[in-house]
Amino acid sequence: MVVGGVVVPRPMKNIALTYDHRIIDGSEAVFFLRRIKDSVEDPRRLLLDL
Repeated sequence: MVVGGVVVPRPMKNIALTYDHRIIDGSEAVFFLRRIKDSVEDPRRLLLDL
C-alpha cells in the first residue's frame, strides 16, 4: 500500500460478492461492497453509523 507517498507492506484481504444480476442491480452490489470495505477499514463507522 502507499502511505504518504511511500510504499509500505500491509496485510490485505480480498473481498468478492457473487449475486444474481437478474435480481440485484450491479450498482447496489458495488454500494454494498464499498460499505463493507469502509466498515472493515474503520470499525468506528459501525458504531457511529456514518
